[in-house]
Amino acid sequence: MMTLLILLLPLVASVAVLLSGNKMASRVALLFTVAQLAITAYAYTLFKQQGAEAFTFFHEWISSPKISINLGIDGLSFAMIALTNFLLPLIVLSAFNREYSNAKTYFSLILFMQFALNGVFMAYDGMLYYIFWELALIPIYFIALGWGGKNRVPVTLKFFIYTLAGSLFMLFGFIMLYYYNPNASFNIVDLYNTQICSCNQGWLFWMFFLAFAIKIPIVPFHTWQADTYSEAPTQGTMLLSGIMLKMGTYSLIRWLLPILPAGVAEWGPLALTLCVIGIVYASVIAIMHGDLKKLFAYSSVAHVGLISAGIFALNIEGLQGSVAQMIAHGVNVVGLFFCADIIINRTQTANINSLGGIRNVAPRFNTLFMIVVLGSVALPLTNGFIGEFLLLFGVYKYNTWLAAFAGLTIILGAVYMLRMFQNTMLGNTNANTENFADLNWSETLVLGIIAVVIIVMGIYPKPIFELVQPSLDIILNKALAK
Repeated sequence: MMTLLILLLPLVASVAVLLSGNKMASRVALLFTVAQLAITAYAYTLFKQQGAEAFTFFHEWISSPKISINLGIDGLSFAMIALTNFLLPLIVLSAFNREYSNAKTYFSLILFMQFALNGVFMAYDGMLYYIFWELALIPIYFIALGWGGKNRVPVTLKFFIYTLAGSLFMLFGFIMLYYYNPNASFNIVDLYNTQICSCNQGWLFWMFFLAFAIKIPIVPFHTWQADTYSEAPTQGTMLLSGIMLKMGTYSLIRWLLPILPAGVAEWGPLALTLCVIGIVYASVIAIMHGDLKKLFAYSSVAHVGLISAGIFALNIEGLQGSVAQMIAHGVNVVGLFFCADIIINRTQTANINSLGGIRNVAPRFNTLFMIVVLGSVALPLTNGFIGEFLLLFGVYKYNTWLAAFAGLTIILGAVYMLRMFQNTMLGNTNANTENFADLNWSETLVLGIIAVVIIVMGIYPKPIFELVQPSLDIILNKALAK
């Protein structure tokens, strides 16, 4: 029942917000997301006591083809669900003191997306997983289209076509897995145990990898990302960057590695090389960019490239680092885009070279923004360091030269992030920044919570590793069983 409660409460909340009216929508949304976070925290205590067996739900849905409502939560799923349900209250709270037309629909779509995201991380049936994967696309499409910037229509359409095309490849892959499976089902256990010849695993690898690579995104499947992040409203960008792209990296671990180990062995080196190329490429573009949101967008491409590289390294350090960095990146990137939103709303510009001296007039914002930036550049004792260290260690065990290039993410990341901080926060104020107001209560609360998590996770990441280790061991053993 706890599994169903975690899944369905955001769906109920979405309807409740829609019925609450525009004036109360943000408050009702915040109430439900905080309740969902509290339930998730309680579920964690039960999970520690009873294990994953207590968090399953199974019901036959369609007899032919055999599709079931098969839900489960293991350590890997719980880490992603906890990230989702932790970030949603912050995303909703970040919208306080902002005016939105048709606010009830806006917040209702955010909560519906929370429902779909939790479903993706819970689904233990391939077709049910695909349904939740597609459901997550619907609200973000309407959020970006309805409340985005002036170029939102062509940008959102490009994003929709990209992701939908990738999803169709994945759907075809699942259909093929169904026919290769002697039990003729989409059940994840049956799919894990299905014996598929290596000749078929190669092309099936690309059916799934394309879908996941577009969602992450991995270069060269990334071209939708920067414009979409820039044109989407801030909360939409937070959902995309903080949680939705984790659908892709999570799916690499959950579905691709254990089901198609021979395909991963054949094509994983090429995929890992693409990830490393993407790290360097995105970092160089970020250094050259003068737009605040696009700089953060390309920074995100570089970070998720390293996460994906660690996954394809096929060792426990890479997988541990990928999960730790998924969580760290989710927290940090939400903080970065919220800081960008604050700056753009107060100065009416995203041009980094048009800013400066904000520290002189907004010391509280300066301090919290600095902590978020330091987490993003992986300073030791921040959350970003834990994941990046393990990822680079995992890639190093796989290939020394690839690790050397992947390690450039730390150097180049420090260049563009610290230079951005210097140009926006330090120096003298100008006409754009001299009247910059410091943080209000809701902004302080959001960034304050993010700053605390950055430091606490950097000092004590042990609970995350204890949570995900059993799941990662099982998946790694499957992935190495060629």
